[in-house]
Amino acid sequence: MPYVFPPPAQAAVPVAGSDAVFPVHRIYCVGRNYAEHAEEMGHSGREAPFFFMKPADAVLPVAAGTLGRMAYPGMTAELHHEIELVVAIGKGGADIAAAAALAHVWGYAVGLDMTRRDLQAEAKKLGRPWCTGKSFERAAPIGPITPLAAAGAIGSAAIALTVNGVVRQRSSIDKLIWNVAETIEHLSRYYVLQPGDLIFTGTPAGVAAVAPGDVLEGAIDGLDSLRLLIVEGAGG
Repeated sequence: MPYVFPPPAQAAVPVAGSDAVFPVHRIYCVGRNYAEHAEEMGHSGREAPFFFMKPADAVLPVAAGTLGRMAYPGMTAELHHEIELVVAIGKGGADIAAAAALAHVWGYAVGLDMTRRDLQAEAKKLGRPWCTGKSFERAAPIGPITPLAAAGAIGSAAIALTVNGVVRQRSSIDKLIWNVAETIEHLSRYYVLQPGDLIFTGTPAGVAAVAPGDVLEGAIDGLDSLRLLIVEGAGG
């Protein structure tokens, strides 16, 4: 059966040290998964993990050693950065036990959960979904995915973000409220995970606004860094 128009290209992310690319199926995000970030957003305690999604084509892949470009999106005056460890799923499944979860991981990457914070805050106030605040064009910049075997001891890695050379966010992966294995266990109760899924695992404290001309650099020990320039323009 012919398509009525050509289908869009497959969203994909580069693989570190390879010409291969990782095809993206879905993008899942974990909310408030660092205690200090939960506190700065007005919450506290180790709440049960909760999830939201971005469309696969929100991914903005940035190759190693390059400066990506993200157009400042429309309908916001408060675009925030959120640096995150991204888990790339290589083996699908449902109801995955935490003890078996890492067998489903293909690799890791540095990602940014870019957020139209003013729209998200308004949605929260009205009890509405966060989609306009979280799910928009190029809302998920990501660096190359490092295969699991080459990523090293990611569970204790440092994570940091600078804006124009000034540190905004700094923490370590072992401060996740729900670690990678636990996150996969919880998420796979709600969704059948598939190869190609990406999980943005949550951001440390220090989220703040960026503006056109700002250069963001996200780093996690053992992974390729992610560099991003915010440029003028709406809609990506």
